[in-house]
Amino acid sequence: MMLEVKDLVIRFHDRIGGEAVHGVSFTMESGERLGIVGESGAGKTLTALAITRLLSENASISGDIRFLGKDMLAAGNKEMRDMRGKDIGFIFQDPVASLNPLMRIGPQIEEPLLLHTSLSKEERRERVLQAIRDVDLPEPEITIRKFPHQLSGGQCQRVMIASALICHPALLIADEPTTALDVTVQTQILRLLKRKNQDENVGILYISHDLSLVRRLCTRVIVMYNGNIVETGNVDQVFNHPREEYTQRLIAAIPTRSKRYV
Repeated sequence: MMLEVKDLVIRFHDRIGGEAVHGVSFTMESGERLGIVGESGAGKTLTALAITRLLSENASISGDIRFLGKDMLAAGNKEMRDMRGKDIGFIFQDPVASLNPLMRIGPQIEEPLLLHTSLSKEERRERVLQAIRDVDLPEPEITIRKFPHQLSGGQCQRVMIASALICHPALLIADEPTTALDVTVQTQILRLLKRKNQDENVGILYISHDLSLVRRLCTRVIVMYNGNIVETGNVDQVFNHPREEYTQRLIAAIPTRSKRYV
């Protein structure tokens, strides 16, 4: 088992306070493509951030999270830093905001190699160029010298994917990786993620409110609502024969050619 989450509870300690995620439990096998869906505020992103211990300081986590047998909640800060980027890659929601606008693309993709490997400068450069080729960005030698504002949103997303995958992690967490991208670019990103999964056996935890994208990429899906898991199963089962009313209503809201919303 690659990832085990058991009885995960996330609480925030501020003026409002309260429990945001309520006893969430699930598992994930190596090389699996698992989707987490649900409306905004369902707890999808909070769950992913808890796995990597990236929640804000006013949050507390209880329960049990194990990644490759390691107790993530008991791990020290240095141990977590060693795992992030090396064993777990993370693609955040807004690639433009996540990239440093003052740094060229090459050094930003290279950063995980600097932190987690002992490769020489020449070896790192070749790995960066290969990572750019792998995500189908044009002219790698030119791209590494560009700044984020010189790339499109879809190209910035590919840079984030290249950086997240350059150390060949066992798990890639992709949090709304196609938000604000046009349909053509969305399809290209999904094809790229699926290829990486098949070629390198990277497990993908794909978080989205877009059920149609999850259906195209994932083999199993978790449905969250109000901090709880309300349904889980393989994609065909959940999308074709949903058991819970909330899941049925989510699927009924998906626009189709015969059902358009104005």
